[in-house]
Amino acid sequence: MFQSFNIIILFFISIISAKDAVEVLQFENFGYSGSYSKVGQINNIYEDSCSCSLDSTPVAFSGINTPLNEEVSVHFRGPLVLNKFASYVSDGFKYGDDNSGNWNRLSYYDADEQTADNVTFLTRAGKNSSCLGLGLTYADKDGISKANSSTILAKDTLINSNDEYVIFSNLTCQSSGSNNDCGVYRTDIPAYKGFAGAVKMFLFEFQMPNETHTSSKISNYNMPAIWLLNAQIPRTAQYSNNVNCSCWRSGCGEFDIFEIMNTTEYLHLYSTVHDYQGTDQIETGLAISDYIERDLSGTMVGGVAFDSNGDVTVWISNSTSFDQSVNASSVNSWIKNDKDSATTTLSSASLASATGGSSSSKKGDGMSYKPSILMNLVALLTMWIL
Repeated sequence: MFQSFNIIILFFISIISAKDAVEVLQFENFGYSGSYSKVGQINNIYEDSCSCSLDSTPVAFSGINTPLNEEVSVHFRGPLVLNKFASYVSDGFKYGDDNSGNWNRLSYYDADEQTADNVTFLTRAGKNSSCLGLGLTYADKDGISKANSSTILAKDTLINSNDEYVIFSNLTCQSSGSNNDCGVYRTDIPAYKGFAGAVKMFLFEFQMPNETHTSSKISNYNMPAIWLLNAQIPRTAQYSNNVNCSCWRSGCGEFDIFEIMNTTEYLHLYSTVHDYQGTDQIETGLAISDYIERDLSGTMVGGVAFDSNGDVTVWISNSTSFDQSVNASSVNSWIKNDKDSATTTLSSASLASATGGSSSSKKGDGMSYKPSILMNLVALLTMWIL
């Protein structure tokens, strides 16, 4: 009898946990009613007594694409070469509707042409703080060294495993302060605004080659990623062990667009949302079970669009263009692929935020693994059968 049970379990696991390579990944019903705690004070940055405290008044949010309707920064981890980047906003784009709002480009970077508009490359090459970690500085043309002023990446710049840089807009922040436009932030960094708007789109042309330059013993070996963070996070502490030094733990928002999540699946690019919409496991987040295939030898072109209906779509398509203005029908043609797509509908429920643990995502430990909802069903099914 137990042998029969084992056969049944293996059968259901093979079906339920099966994951497919697709070209389109989509979250439906993105956005909910919730709140997060922003950093209210940072003290003694370079002293042993370095500390942070959260503001006593939570930041409430609700509506489509929340909390990532706020300003976001765009992050990159190697091995990766960024050829092009662009950000867009729309006055009402709705997935599948060719007559809805068109897209207007607000920022652009082209490595081949060595042109950039409304972008600032920063990297974690600043001084180290016991409670905040490494500070942001201007990135030099290699993406990881410190520069004295805003510099764009050189053509064909390759960053290796565990190396990162981030793109902000070129709009500078007011001085650090709870009531100012960028809130409280680390005062020894070049502080810039992120990319705002509930209905926005980011496009990328990039390469993710196999790692050949660094040791396999380092964190995040051969695990490239492109992701979004609430822009408050890197301005305070992206990788801090102090939960009071970042709004990340309380759910101000992270969205992983293209991410290798573990070394055993180094060809699988997943999309994951990290907040408290339908889950209290913010570090695990909610990932779509299917994936986009990583191309080790070619160039990948695609992006992510947050539409006016709460649909967030990630895609890869060679038809993707970086024009100054892009009409709705063009974007729909890039992402409309019902036969090669995967969709996850998010719950509208907001679950209470956790109070312990680290203050930022686990992208720094190289061991992240995010089981899908289907895998959780496998576990429940196994318990029921036994």
